[in-house]
Amino acid sequence: MKSLMEGNLEDCLLNKVDLRRQWISQMVEEVQKIVHHLTTEISYQDIRFQAILYSDTYNENIKVLAPTQLLITVPMRGLAGYREARQQRWRYYTLQGARLPCPLRDPEGLQQWLEVEQFLKSLWQWHEADVNIDGDIVPAKVLQVFRKLVENAIETCHLSGKVSMLMDRPAVRVAVETSTGRVELELTPSVEIPTAWSKKARWPLCLKRWPSAERVQCIKSFGFSLLACSNYHWQLSFLRAERVLLEQLDEDGGCRRKCLQAMRQMKEDVWCPGKRPVITSYHLQTVLFWTCEKYPHPKDWRVFSRAFLRLVRKLHKCVSQRFLKHYFVRKSNLLRYANSGELGALAQKLASFLKNPQSSLP
Repeated sequence: MKSLMEGNLEDCLLNKVDLRRQWISQMVEEVQKIVHHLTTEISYQDIRFQAILYSDTYNENIKVLAPTQLLITVPMRGLAGYREARQQRWRYYTLQGARLPCPLRDPEGLQQWLEVEQFLKSLWQWHEADVNIDGDIVPAKVLQVFRKLVENAIETCHLSGKVSMLMDRPAVRVAVETSTGRVELELTPSVEIPTAWSKKARWPLCLKRWPSAERVQCIKSFGFSLLACSNYHWQLSFLRAERVLLEQLDEDGGCRRKCLQAMRQMKEDVWCPGKRPVITSYHLQTVLFWTCEKYPHPKDWRVFSRAFLRLVRKLHKCVSQRFLKHYFVRKSNLLRYANSGELGALAQKLASFLKNPQSSLP
């Protein structure tokens, strides 16, 4: 164990990172060409949905959750000048517009309603009944419109041989055949709000050493997004803010990024491999953020083996307790709807790794 702690662990865990990066990069390049063609056609058919431009560097609309699982956020245009709702009024409907006779649960944590009147400027199409009920822009109706547009775009762009619709609802998922294998994409309409910070994201609650106060203000300046993922509620998203945190992790020369890469590699190879793992890269990223906040000093991130095992212990605790707070919206538990059996199996694997890391390496 001593030799392992002195450097073996880093070599064993990071030997596949470059290969993974090259493989993921090739896959994302193929995917984004297809996504560009599809969304360009969708935007031509319906101005409310924006085309995703091809980028030969980083594409902020593509988030790799697992090697075969990508989140694609499709920005929506024609909604500007966002302001928080002045008063909350809880309401539920059938998708045909009739009010439901009894109330369902209130939105929680990462969820909220969205009224077209919350925007100072809006295209007239957002007032249409295909997406709007009594002034609310309803995610399920947006997804109904969007699903049909995706189906039509696949045919129009002659991509039926490479792209197929998956029957998940309410999400819009497609399977794409790439040279590296089959990849599943969740195409998610997104209302981008770069001019404000959500009141639900009471972050940071108090002054912390990590990130610095200046960095906090920079991060908040990137705003947030609302994603159409469910029937009634829009899901809060902070992908841009999170990207800024990730980009500037190791300005002090630490090994935080290496630790995240190693965690991701172990997750994919050993802890929970598969097409739809119970833990994604997003969960690992959140574990890292919380650990960076608890251990803000540069000295805490100088020795890879210590820092990595600290992260694994934090992940094991979260998985065992079925509780991982969202980094910006602390009332939201990212593991609330995760499969208990899969979390239990993962907790056992993490416990085995922590007991004897070398014997658990791939």
